[in-house]
Amino acid sequence: MRTASALDLSELRERLDVDGYAVIPGVVSPSKVATFADEILATYEASEKFDGGGSFSGHLNCFPGESSRFFYDEIADYGLVDAIDQLRPDRSNAVRATLNFNLPGSVAQHYHIDGIYMDEFLVCNIAVVDTDLVNGAIDMLPGTHRQFYKFWQYALQRKYRLTTRLPMKQGDILVRRSTVWHRGMPNKSATARPMMSLTFGEKSAPDGDPFTVNDGKMLFYPNWFNTSRAGQLRERTFVAAPFTYSTYRFVTSLYGNKGYESY
Repeated sequence: MRTASALDLSELRERLDVDGYAVIPGVVSPSKVATFADEILATYEASEKFDGGGSFSGHLNCFPGESSRFFYDEIADYGLVDAIDQLRPDRSNAVRATLNFNLPGSVAQHYHIDGIYMDEFLVCNIAVVDTDLVNGAIDMLPGTHRQFYKFWQYALQRKYRLTTRLPMKQGDILVRRSTVWHRGMPNKSATARPMMSLTFGEKSAPDGDPFTVNDGKMLFYPNWFNTSRAGQLRERTFVAAPFTYSTYRFVTSLYGNKGYESY
């Protein structure tokens, strides 16, 4: 078993405090990841498709199933799970397994944080395939986790100028705070780009074994947008004119603390 050294933990803590994220290269076995990549691409091709729910904008959610358990096992062997427990003492680090499935021809998402600012958790994104500027490497805004920004504050302070793309090799890990602003980017390749995700401390984490949800079978399901007619119209409008949603977010952020707290 490999374990993270005290120096590694100190460096990880510093990067999470300063930038809100850190990339750790070469953690998960590329051969195992490649086998998983083939399986999930084949599963998607054979799955029943739905209209809307992210299919127009090109970003789907996926439960990666029992086949993805090895991701957790390998980052645990590396020492990362123990490191996360030390970074988040006396807090729940319940695990949720999910995956972002970035379809060919997708568009840029809007910048966002994951969940609620006051309910921060850690995310481990693992590259299932080599990810670059062509097939949609994630876009991060370093340092934006240090305080809560209403959307109008984010916009007027032009935080988007911090844009930082993070290409990753198959098996690399991006450890990030849920409160860092980020977005998924267009996939200009001819093949879907999956990105594995293990969250630690997310309130929506399942009870018990996180890999036995849905009887351990892979499942593709909607992202932000729903599949109703209204949801499809909203998503198509966002794709055709993304500024309309930014305008909506700007206006609504002038009132209340949406995204800051859930109570």
